[in-house]
Amino acid sequence: MLIGADTFPPNVNGAATFTSKLAAGLTARGHDVHVEAPAFSRKHGRFIEEHDGAKITVHRVYSWRWYPHDWLRFVLPWRSQAHAARILDEVKPDVVHIQSHIVVGRGLARQAHKRGIRVVATNHFMPENLMEHTLLPKFLNRKAAQIAWSDAAKTYELVESITTPTRKAAEFLEGAIDVDGVHAVSCGIRAEDYTAEIRQRQEKRIVFVGRVTGEKHIDVLLRAVAKLDPALDVKLDIVGGGDLLNQLKVLSQRLGIAERTTFTGYVSDEELRAALTRATVFAIPSIAELQSIATMEAMASGLPVVAANAMALPHLVHDGENGYLFEPGNPDDLAEKLTRVLTSSPDEYRRMQESSLKLIKPHDIERTLNVFERLYRGESVTDPVTEVALDESAN
Repeated sequence: MLIGADTFPPNVNGAATFTSKLAAGLTARGHDVHVEAPAFSRKHGRFIEEHDGAKITVHRVYSWRWYPHDWLRFVLPWRSQAHAARILDEVKPDVVHIQSHIVVGRGLARQAHKRGIRVVATNHFMPENLMEHTLLPKFLNRKAAQIAWSDAAKTYELVESITTPTRKAAEFLEGAIDVDGVHAVSCGIRAEDYTAEIRQRQEKRIVFVGRVTGEKHIDVLLRAVAKLDPALDVKLDIVGGGDLLNQLKVLSQRLGIAERTTFTGYVSDEELRAALTRATVFAIPSIAELQSIATMEAMASGLPVVAANAMALPHLVHDGENGYLFEPGNPDDLAEKLTRVLTSSPDEYRRMQESSLKLIKPHDIERTLNVFERLYRGESVTDPVTEVALDESAN
């Protein structure tokens, strides 16, 4: 099979992480998996690469650097179909699974459709995640988003089935491109890869994991931390790299929390897991999450979560159960919800930890792989149930 992705490791983002884990999981099940992705340097061609413990054939296509972004490289749109045709004729896959409609996915969908090859699509795209890197004036963002969704519709009409990580994201996509039957299939994680210490922490430490960029609204988290009672002696870890790293460091100094804030930059998987295990609470102020693998990793680490009440985050964070939801963009509300977790009793804190662990169980990646294998064979599927009542989630 052939997976098409506009972002793939060493890129660090949710779509790249999911694509890597999908390819590795399918390889472990005995599938011959190939990936088409932009080259991450001027070196391009066919390579055997190791991702998530699996050796995968990756076709790195010549790409250009997009300098408004800190790492993004893209395939020239007018070359995407030629690249796709060459790779399809070489690999001769039974099925193609595209991870976006943008460039690589567009080319593969069109060329696979011509060849009668089944195409499955997963949408990770939200306009908000790209607009700030386009250099367009803000007044043009709405029009640009409409054009982007119109372009997506032209690609997705060529595919046999469409998935996206949550039911809310599926409903959003159905409305955006006027289509029915989008499947909600969790990105999934392997929860046993994370370590949960079920106890109240001696040190109060808030952690955020993700790209340090505008759509994550990390400035809201910094402003909220500055409003916390100094007597709590809270530390903040911002784990990840991105184009706003220096700007947010300056903001932390201006807010008077620089000595209590650590910006780690990009870290290894082992360092990421250690940061989650030692934290007290995970905070995510982003408003454009189609699921949030980082939040799922935090839950698998036994952390209460305080998240913006936006897009798909309420799917993972059940207010008052495994954490709290706050009004998006409101640092006062975020500070109040963080304080609730940080000052909770040992019994209450343990209850939130255990709730996170129970709620993450339905997101096991093996269930995700099962669904995709059925879609690849052209079989009908019933979307996995992941949004369940807390007293049912342990079943």
